Amino acid sequence: MAYSETRIAIGGLAHVPLLIFIANFFKGKFGIKTEAAKDSLNKEEPVKIIKVKDTVVKEGKAEIIKEISNKLDGIEDKTDEVYEKVKKKKKEKLY
Repeated sequence: MAYSETRIAIGGLAHVPLLIFIANFFKGKFGIKTEAAKDSLNKEEPVKIIKVKDTVVKEGKAEIIKEISNKLDGIEDKTDEVYEKVKKKKKEKLY
């Protein structure tokens, strides 16, 4: 039995949404959700409290700890800025 080209093309196009659904199902089931993981990592509040109990810390060490803590705070602020810039650029590219 011979089929016309139109009928074959329509039959092929009818299967495209089904194939897309199957591909998205496997992608959602087994794919890595990187954007959600990045958002959840950045939403956590970093712990900045240093408690010293019954310990004697020399002044030099205490100053070094403060300097390191300040540097880490500065790095954290810069990473937040970079993350926001990247997120903004991604949104601009999408639109």
